[in-house]
Amino acid sequence: MTKAVVDPTPEPPFGSRDRLIQKQKYFQSVRKPTYLKGPYDKITSVAIPLALATSSMYLIAHGIYNMALGKGKKE
Repeated sequence: MTKAVVDPTPEPPFGSRDRLIQKQKYFQSVRKPTYLKGPYDKITSVAIPLALATSSMYLIAHGIYNMALGKGKKE
């Protein structure tokens, strides 16, 4: 059996430690819910669901209107 050779030098980090510490301080100091702390989180957590809800309510109301007047029926 052969022993595996272990490299004693650590792997270089993906980013600088100072940048990581700076971002950690920022996210820990912001007094908002976790899902709204980032710069673009309002778009994904508020705007997109609101747009989906609005468009679905419009389509439901349009369908009810068409059913009430009998429009779009197949003969």
